[in-house]
Amino acid sequence: MSGLGRFITLEGGEGAGKSTLLAGLRAHLESRGVDLLLTREPGGTALGEAVRAIVLDPARRELCAESELLLMFASRAQLVRETIEPALAAGRWVLCDRYVDASYAYQGGGRGQPAERIAAIEQWACAGLVPDLTLLLDLPVSTGRARAAGRGAADRIEVEADGFFERVRAAYRARAVAEPRRFRVIDASQPAEAVLRDAVAATAHLFGADA
Repeated sequence: MSGLGRFITLEGGEGAGKSTLLAGLRAHLESRGVDLLLTREPGGTALGEAVRAIVLDPARRELCAESELLLMFASRAQLVRETIEPALAAGRWVLCDRYVDASYAYQGGGRGQPAERIAAIEQWACAGLVPDLTLLLDLPVSTGRARAAGRGAADRIEVEADGFFERVRAAYRARAVAEPRRFRVIDASQPAEAVLRDAVAATAHLFGADA
């Protein structure tokens, strides 16, 4: 398959099943002939992975909300320029585990950073790059946290209290309401097969006349 590159992002709270969906969605897109690049945030580049190690390190309790926000966008700016934009320009599709919406949810809703501040940094750091489609895996915080509890030691963000993750979820849902053309909200409390089915259906329009 050739032509215009597409940019798909996957968002959701802890335990939403992003990793499982990423694998299934990757297999589906590649079966359709898509030349796909899979990446993640924070990370996706050498610099981004170094930032990820800092941001998620549970020993970094001194990291303030402002520093966390700026570190996330430092990783993101590098990912956009080094990885995502070149891939899209070459006609590849990009599937990214989290993107800008995560900052509005986690650093905005969770940490209380003003949306106006995040938007100003986004305009500068992301060069106007907006996803063609954002899949939001939504489920109750209690369900997600119960799932995440079995994954091993918690990182710096996973140790936050339920109230933090309730604010994250509310911010994500508000983003989806504000941008209904870009977002598709998927009930992540469903079995994995149903989640994948909904995600596949949500991507159909990206294929245009080939769908």
